Amino acid sequence: MTPPKISCRQSFSRALCNIAQKNKNIFVITSDSKSSATLENFERAYPNQFIEVGIAEQDAIGIGAGLAKSGKRVFVCGPASFYSSRCLDQVKVDVTYAHSDVKIVGISGGVSYGALGSTHHSLHDLAVMRTFPGLDIYLPCDNYQTATITELLANHSGPAYMRMGRNPVADVYTETSGVVFKPGKANMLHEGDDCTIIAAGEMVQPALGAAMLLEKEGIQARVLDFWSVKPLDVDAIAAAARETGLIITVEEHSIFGGLGAAVSEVVVQTVPVPMKILGFPDEWAPSGSSDELFEYYGFTSEKISDQIRSLVRHKR
Repeated sequence: MTPPKISCRQSFSRALCNIAQKNKNIFVITSDSKSSATLENFERAYPNQFIEVGIAEQDAIGIGAGLAKSGKRVFVCGPASFYSSRCLDQVKVDVTYAHSDVKIVGISGGVSYGALGSTHHSLHDLAVMRTFPGLDIYLPCDNYQTATITELLANHSGPAYMRMGRNPVADVYTETSGVVFKPGKANMLHEGDDCTIIAAGEMVQPALGAAMLLEKEGIQARVLDFWSVKPLDVDAIAAAARETGLIITVEEHSIFGGLGAAVSEVVVQTVPVPMKILGFPDEWAPSGSSDELFEYYGFTSEKISDQIRSLVRHKR
């Protein structure tokens, strides 16, 4: 029987509870987002390692930086839309410039908040966060990867930003897959030499689905999971460009400044090949559920494969 799907935020909070049981230096700070981050169990189990600051993201980052400087390993958790806009000065100065051991966990990233609209969407966060020196950026695509990255962050000193969605997700990885997640190294999920699909976060699943559809037509698409947006796997990008001659990036982010931009910066300076960036266009997205917006903007396996098919045919 297939186990029920759960969200990455649930996987994150479960992993953090297990880690805190052994490490009393783990501290969690939220800004009126305990429920959003599903941290109720953490608060009950470790009340002395949990701080609720209310709707005050700037304070959360400042307090987190202070605790980090006193030797604590701090996870500041809350809506990605607010931690990548409302408190950028604190992220820049208190966390990255000061190199504080703070992990910023952006919950409900991308368009996860759906019906709440563009004020709650975070389609700009990668563009902003990846410009800060020393700030690692991770986008887990499923529950096993989320738990593994959480463990990685708990054992790694230095600033980081991890963004995840709000809704239940299907498994891409399992504990028995034997995959090792190493910062700065992408994971190949499907081999191919006709083109390369590079995706991160919740776009990995539809990207992989698109490759499966294309395979039935004789188009072999390489699929790379770029869960580590920063550090970036430059070698994997260069190899993909050299070996497949066509790259398509898929991301739950603006077409400006995100994963596609990071990949194109490498491609244009190493192995220039045709590229297509599939992301949200330069407009305020309408309100709607994640699935509705993915359908509207063409982020389903079927619509992704449609775009890739025409690009591969043109290449050939």
